[in-house]
Amino acid sequence: MLNAPVCDTCCCEEQEEVTYSGQEKRILGISNDDFAANRPRIYKIIQTFDGMEPALDIERALYFTRSMRETEGQPLNLRWAKALYNIASNITIYIDDFQLLAGRLGCKGRYGILYPEIEGDFYETFLEKLGEREGGTAYISPENMKIIKEEIGPYWKGKTYHENFNAAVPKELHDILFLDDAGTTPRYLVNETASWRSSLQWVHDYGKVIQRGFMDIRREAQERLDALDPNSPTDYHEKRPFLEAVIIVSDAIMLWARRHAEKAEEMAAVEQDPKRKAELLLIAQNCRQVPAYPAKTFHQAVQSQYFVQMFSRLEQRTGTTISNGRMDQYLYPLYKQDKENGTLTDTQALELLECVWCGMAQFIEMYISAQGTSFNQGYAHWEAVTIGGLTPEGEDATNELSYLFLKSKREFPLHYPDLAARVHTRSPERFLADIAETIKFGTGYPKLFNDEEIIPIMTAKGAPLNQAYDYAASGCTETRMPNLDTYTSGGLYINMPAELELVLHNGRMKKYGDMCLGVETGDPRNLKTWDEFWNAFLVQQTNYLRVTLDIQYITNKMREKFFAVPMSSSLHDLCMKYCLDLHKEHIPGGYESGLADFIGYGTLIDSLAAIKKTVYEDKSLTMDQLIQALDADFEGFEDVQELLKSCPCYGNNDPYADSIGHAVERHTMEFFEKYGKELGIYVDTRYVPVTAHVPFGRVVSASANGRKAWTPLSDGTSASHGADMHGPTCVLLSNDASKNRDKINRASRMLNLKFSPKVVEGKQGTRRLVDFIRSFIDLKLWHVQFNIINRKTLVAAQKDPKKYRSLIVRVAGYSAYFVDLTQDLQDDLIARTEHSGM
Repeated sequence: MLNAPVCDTCCCEEQEEVTYSGQEKRILGISNDDFAANRPRIYKIIQTFDGMEPALDIERALYFTRSMRETEGQPLNLRWAKALYNIASNITIYIDDFQLLAGRLGCKGRYGILYPEIEGDFYETFLEKLGEREGGTAYISPENMKIIKEEIGPYWKGKTYHENFNAAVPKELHDILFLDDAGTTPRYLVNETASWRSSLQWVHDYGKVIQRGFMDIRREAQERLDALDPNSPTDYHEKRPFLEAVIIVSDAIMLWARRHAEKAEEMAAVEQDPKRKAELLLIAQNCRQVPAYPAKTFHQAVQSQYFVQMFSRLEQRTGTTISNGRMDQYLYPLYKQDKENGTLTDTQALELLECVWCGMAQFIEMYISAQGTSFNQGYAHWEAVTIGGLTPEGEDATNELSYLFLKSKREFPLHYPDLAARVHTRSPERFLADIAETIKFGTGYPKLFNDEEIIPIMTAKGAPLNQAYDYAASGCTETRMPNLDTYTSGGLYINMPAELELVLHNGRMKKYGDMCLGVETGDPRNLKTWDEFWNAFLVQQTNYLRVTLDIQYITNKMREKFFAVPMSSSLHDLCMKYCLDLHKEHIPGGYESGLADFIGYGTLIDSLAAIKKTVYEDKSLTMDQLIQALDADFEGFEDVQELLKSCPCYGNNDPYADSIGHAVERHTMEFFEKYGKELGIYVDTRYVPVTAHVPFGRVVSASANGRKAWTPLSDGTSASHGADMHGPTCVLLSNDASKNRDKINRASRMLNLKFSPKVVEGKQGTRRLVDFIRSFIDLKLWHVQFNIINRKTLVAAQKDPKKYRSLIVRVAGYSAYFVDLTQDLQDDLIARTEHSGM
């Protein structure tokens, strides 16, 4: 969204006295940035789709469905490979004007594709509402809607994972998960996520394709197939279909690339502009080389990567879009080669990478179900590009490409790609300064991953050190080791403040009336001591932890019957070694770390701290007075609300509050340690809400930290809105103090921070931000990300969305256009503490 509005006095009063981020300057027209002049090709591409409402393309769903209808009764991985071959053979081939790369998946402009194997039973209920829903609309033509209703939808009736999962869940668990019998409307207490994505986030071994090509992967599978024991039932029933599927899917992606080569040649034959003709012929040449054979040039390496990335989206919907892995590592050898032989400049390399970003920006991950939509507002995307970190040998991995990615992120005007930087104690000062300069621009990039925290946890769970060193960011704030990770099942979200409300209402919630949705722990007025109240809370929490593992058990047992990924499996060393699809429940030697996400951590801590302080220690409130105030949503009880807000809060390096967070987390980890092993995996405690803290807040009435009813909960391990009053370093220290370092069944603690642009202004501001990042590294926290923006800008954007159409904000583990978010989420971003010092 490149057309910058001219600044006027309504939002820019006292302009000289306000410090703006680079992004704000661009939007307000007070920047010298001229992207159109500096990147003419990329600017032209962006102009062809920027700001368009996404359209749903049905070809993937149609050809997938037709193939699956014809192959019923065959092994699932073989059926999936044949379906992908059918898609590759028939899907329309597009090569965009001005593009230097091929590989789009649907119609011109911004588009999404359908996955009926996941969402087919949602079509009748939700598809026709796509144009009016909050948090991201989409268009579907009447012709395509007719095909969905008459051909695609009917075939999948009764066959989707969701329908079968819904039928398998016992009623007592079902009532906690869903409002309706069909399981289409979540209750937002404990939420399963496996029914709107076929996998958790994922990272491929792109270097394998760049270095070997699919002809070599096919050759390996064929040799293994020829060597199978004809008398072995295991070889016949398990290994044979797996290897046949790898062969078919290798043929499929190579066919898809050849069809792009033919399309480019057809376009070149009629092209009048000699420069564009040469570009199209080069595209054709590259598509005949990769991904079938090893890449010979940097351009071919980028094309090979892009083909794999996009084809994997045809293969399945991961929860957060396929990530791009460590691009500055696997692309570096051919970048270095071409730079040294004089066939590539940094300007050309940047243009090729930004052609990838443009292709990504046109593909929209479109969730159909209400749950998927509410958790992923603003066309959420997480195709993480990882830079920095350590090499497999343990040396700093920063190189020239790392800096080129940062340069692109500062200058590219859209919120693509999702850039992630790995940092550690030996990260070069120049790298951290460049990261700081990029963060200061204000679009929320890059998000930071801390090697000093992540690598030790991976090795403690059994990962070889060299593979732990080589991890890549994946999804919001997750990580993957491409040839070692094997766990793909979506986890569950747990509403922590709801657990506390269940204590205050004897197992019930104001939102849901007299229906018991927890454990009847009695009238809270009869809980005479803090220990009694705390134990009642632990009873409620334990119950929801039990529900979580029960649902995860069902999920893990069912999923391999409904999903297969032959291409992804062909790129995984362990899958190839054992001839097992990546969706198998267990793969020998695999790193199996599952998760449960806890929503509203800060809200819960502050609420418990306020109850402990006011009711049980200071006795400034009775339990009855507290409940009356909460039931009234503080109307007429404003003095009680202020008293509650004045209590110790998480995010201020206050041991009173932080120790409660530590105890809450410890209880979850001890429960998962004891019972999670029955699932055969590590069940990690994690705090990654995406945007779930908004719908989860809509079912929680007023809470004891002074929060009003039905408003958003705190996000990730960030402090409650406005509660962090002593600066961002104290937020880091609270995050550290509340963490159980002696437990290894833990994962990401997503941390959002918002700074005023003034505090990071100039060289001194860069220095302060680098020092802050060093503190983050030294404290060994998992993740941190930043919004550098003035509150006034967010308020102005809410009032005048057209003027601020291009304003990008960091939401959760991703950035999005502010105006694409619901008002609830916009208000949540505005309410986050804007730190004016460090």
